[in-house]
Amino acid sequence: MAAAVGLMTTACQNFKKGDGGLEYKIVKDNGKPKIQAEDYVIYDMEVLSDRNDSLINSTFELGLPSALKIAPDSVPGRYKGDFITAFTYLGEGDSAVFRLNLDTAAAKSGQPKMPFADKYVTIKLSIRKHLSKASYNDSTASAELNKFFDAELKKLETAEPAKIEKYIASNKLQPKKTASGLQYVVTSEGKGAKPVDGDTVYVNYVGKLTNGKVFDTSIKEEAEKAKLPVNPMRTFEPIKFVLGVDPIIPAWVEGLKLINQGSKATLIIPSSQAYGANGQPQGKIPPYAPLIFDLELVKVVKGKAPEQNPQASAPAQN
Repeated sequence: MAAAVGLMTTACQNFKKGDGGLEYKIVKDNGKPKIQAEDYVIYDMEVLSDRNDSLINSTFELGLPSALKIAPDSVPGRYKGDFITAFTYLGEGDSAVFRLNLDTAAAKSGQPKMPFADKYVTIKLSIRKHLSKASYNDSTASAELNKFFDAELKKLETAEPAKIEKYIASNKLQPKKTASGLQYVVTSEGKGAKPVDGDTVYVNYVGKLTNGKVFDTSIKEEAEKAKLPVNPMRTFEPIKFVLGVDPIIPAWVEGLKLINQGSKATLIIPSSQAYGANGQPQGKIPPYAPLIFDLELVKVVKGKAPEQNPQASAPAQN
């Protein structure tokens, strides 16, 4: 940690002051034309909070970049020195690090201050592709963007089975596999009843990608260890929901029915039983991402079976 803090301090000392007080440090300059208003860009970005150096968002980790049409200065909410201004320092293949003052951003944009940081966010920005307004109109740019992202999604889809196999092999697991593709290992056997549809369950969990990156947890110590963004409104306690009634990813519905109250288990979940081709960018889950959940079925409260068991389509939220 000390080394990381030292690097951050050094980087801050090397920042230059730009338009509107935006601080920047150019990492790579390919000498290509810089981005202008009305241009389209495909970019990778990492956003770090000054609160505990926590990672707020990263397309690098998602494995899928973002795209944006650069809004002109006249658009409401824009101001000189805002996040969009950062793009105008860069061209295709360029990268830079920016620091954005959140008090300034809130005052000039009229938008609420970001809750996951104190005063600054640090933004690492890398430009993959630049579609200039001189060469592309909205229609041709849209076609080019669709072509690019279709190819990127296909890569992620193709890579999914190998990610699952590698995780199982690396962790020396011998999971059982269900017809849906869900794989699971019971790591601690409980003695209570197995839940059924209509039961209320209380579950502690740690959710990870196959690379080990934690994206969510109900356990405070695990959140701190993973440096998840601090949300003052978040309470850390077992998540509570009615099985087969409340919207939850399919793998949780199936997996929880396989274990007893008091059990702990690891679920290895194919994307088809979680967030599929869309992923969950706000939750840092890429498209076609297999997920790992370490679960503890803390409590089961017997309930009435629902008349219909709706198709689950949404994640657990607390």
